[in-house]
Amino acid sequence: MTDVLHGRPRDGVRTPKRTPVASRPRRRRRGLPRRNYPAGLGSLIWLGIVGLPLYVLVAATFQTRNGYIDHGPLALPDHPTLANYRRVLTSGFLHYLLNTALVTAVCAALVIVLSVTVGYSVVRTRSRTSRRIFQIFLLGLAIPSQAVIIPIYLVITKLHLYDTLLAVILPTAAFSLPVSVLILVGTMRDIDEEMYESMALDGASPTRVLLQLVVPLSRSGISTVGVMSALHAWNGFLFPLILTQSKSNRLLTLGLYDYVGEFRVDTPALLTAVVLSIVPIFLVYLFARRQLINGLMGVGGK
Repeated sequence: MTDVLHGRPRDGVRTPKRTPVASRPRRRRRGLPRRNYPAGLGSLIWLGIVGLPLYVLVAATFQTRNGYIDHGPLALPDHPTLANYRRVLTSGFLHYLLNTALVTAVCAALVIVLSVTVGYSVVRTRSRTSRRIFQIFLLGLAIPSQAVIIPIYLVITKLHLYDTLLAVILPTAAFSLPVSVLILVGTMRDIDEEMYESMALDGASPTRVLLQLVVPLSRSGISTVGVMSALHAWNGFLFPLILTQSKSNRLLTLGLYDYVGEFRVDTPALLTAVVLSIVPIFLVYLFARRQLINGLMGVGGK
C-alpha cells in the first residue's frame, strides 16, 4: 500500500499531486468586462469640451442677430430660421469658396508631385548630395512662415505676382513640402528592396519603377500628404492677408471679415460662413481618414 496523498506510486501507477486551492490561478468570469470609470469620466469631460463649442457654432446659425444678442449663445433658437444661410450664399461667399478650392487643389497637386519625386530620389539615390537635400528639407520644418513673410513679399512683388492667386499658391506649397517629404521618405523606405531589384532585372527605367511600383505602394503616404497640404492651404490666413488685396482674389479666411463692421458684428452670419467653410474640407477628411492614419503611422520608416 502506498501513500496516495504524497504522490508515491501504488501498483506501478504514479498519482499526480494535488494543487492547493489557495495557489490555483483565478479564472475571470466571461461576459463581464472590466469597467474603467476614470476613462469614462475623462471621455465625458472631453465630449463636453468639444461638443459645447460645436453646439454654440451650429445653434447660432439658426438664430437672428437680435435673438442671439438677447438670449445668448447657449440658448436654443426660439424661431429657427435659414436667413443666415441665404444671406451668406447670396453674398460673395461662393466666389471666395471657388478661389479657396482652386488654391487648395493646385497646392495639393504641386505638393504631391514634388514630394513624390524628391522622396523617391532621396530613398533610391544613396549619395551625400541626396542626404544633404533631405536635411535641407527637414530644416524647413523649423522655419515658421511668419519669420520670412517680408522676404516672400519682396520676391512676389519682384515677380509681379502680387494680388494673384499664384502668389498664395507658391509659398503655401513651399511650406507644405518639408513635412510631406518626410512622410513619403518614411513610406517609401518600407518598400521591400527585392521589389526594386526585380524590376531593375526586368529592365525597368527609374520612371517606370516610380509609376508602377513606388506610387501604388505609397498610396497611404500620398493620401496623407494630399490631405495635410489641402488643410494647410484651406486654412491659410497669413499669405492671403499679405499677398492679396482685391476682393476678386479673396479667400474664405479673409471673406469672413465681410460680416465684421466698424461698429457691429453680425455673429450668426459670421458663424454660418464658418460652418459652410468647414463642410468641404471635413468631407475630404471623412473619406481619406484611413489613408491619413496609415500614412502617419509609416512616417518613421523601418
